[in-house]
Amino acid sequence: MSSHISNERPPVDKVISDIADYILNYEIKNELAWQTAHYCLLDTLGCGFEALTYPACTKLLGPIVPGTIVPNGAKVPGTAYQLDPVQAAFNIGAIIRWLDFNDTWLAAEWGHPSDNLGGILATADWLSRTAIASGKAPLTMKAVLDAMIRAHEIQGVMALENSFNRVGLDHVLLVKLASTAVVGKLIGLTRDELINAISLAFVDGHSLRTYRHSPNTGSRKSWAAGDATSRAVRLALIAKTGEMGYPSVLTAKTWGFYDVLFKGNAFKFQRGYGSYVMENILFKISFPAEFHSQTAVEAAMTLHHLLKSVNKTVENIKSLRIRTHEAAIRIIDKKGPLHNPADRDHCIQYMIAVPLIYGRLTAADYEDNIASDPRIDILRDKMYTEENLQFTKDYHDPEKRSIANALTIEFNDGTKLEEVVVEYPIGHKRRRDQGIPVLIEKYKTNLARIFSAKQQQTIYNASMDLDKLMMLPVNEFVDLIV
Repeated sequence: MSSHISNERPPVDKVISDIADYILNYEIKNELAWQTAHYCLLDTLGCGFEALTYPACTKLLGPIVPGTIVPNGAKVPGTAYQLDPVQAAFNIGAIIRWLDFNDTWLAAEWGHPSDNLGGILATADWLSRTAIASGKAPLTMKAVLDAMIRAHEIQGVMALENSFNRVGLDHVLLVKLASTAVVGKLIGLTRDELINAISLAFVDGHSLRTYRHSPNTGSRKSWAAGDATSRAVRLALIAKTGEMGYPSVLTAKTWGFYDVLFKGNAFKFQRGYGSYVMENILFKISFPAEFHSQTAVEAAMTLHHLLKSVNKTVENIKSLRIRTHEAAIRIIDKKGPLHNPADRDHCIQYMIAVPLIYGRLTAADYEDNIASDPRIDILRDKMYTEENLQFTKDYHDPEKRSIANALTIEFNDGTKLEEVVVEYPIGHKRRRDQGIPVLIEKYKTNLARIFSAKQQQTIYNASMDLDKLMMLPVNEFVDLIV
């Protein structure tokens, strides 16, 4: 006898309906969430401005067909482009992520929730310009900050207990998911339409992590989030047309996400959706380095000065022990040749060697002219990593979320420097008082890369007061930064 498969339409997967209900119904009340979102906006835009100084990034920008003009389209910060919201989202997402300098979330999965600003800002700007053209009121920047908080929360809460990298999927899957949800709200989807859009995000094709790992590490990792957030805008707009969704896209036997891509496992959740992720987000303030190495770079900067104090140089180093956490070993512990900047900014040994030698680590230090310094590879060969189980435990502890690294130098004469341990980077919530002034200086530096002194001051004055910024129409704010 043949078995029959029921064709009854199943109920909506709870994971999807929970996201939709959070997006549509949750009220963000915590003032810390709004304040942190404000700093996140400034820092994220600043990262994009710095990326605009790199031709490898700017060659990807603009319309798909050169010369295309989109009336009432979204403008791309720091450029003269005005594009449809899908392509604008790609452009904004690409510049945000290009230098690996925007915010970070570390858990079972890691990622960069501010990547979602690509879809959020492009959509909000396009909607605002279209509204004005029709005699209606534009969105304000409060709507952008609201969407940022929600996108951070969806991406971050999903990441707490669910490791996509362990099944070979890239974390930009979560950018696509979060951006689809918040863009869906911005464009006015009903609950049913939003559920359809979210299901379309899950059923979509998803990026492999191969471009982040040896031997294929490459520059796609710098535009993958732009691709994901732009795809999210496209899917939300498709759902707006009334296109159907797929209610059991996660749980469907054989053909669902869990069975096909997640080894049959269902998602796990540590907490419900609120504003926890934005409140606890990690900023990359001092160094454009993969976040698991941030404390290692900070420790290396300390060692650079200690070397001088004991009249030693890197040539006197016999070995360098790196005590670290499991995720760092899995992601950025690399031996052998490094082929490009994307390879180098995901190598903990490289990111330690440069500050030890030069007393700095900037985005330019990943380029070939610095990487060709023979001292870097000689020093890398002298390094070895060890997992510290307490560091790994504290990395996963929701009350700590440390990203600890510890460095010990032994010299050729057998002497050692005292181990330098850094548990929390300057961008951590536990170091906010120390970090925010440095973040503001980073923002001002990045404004100066693109804009005249007068325009810098205008942008700074308009963006620093949170209450005034939230009331500013999105299109007016964007006009200031193009």
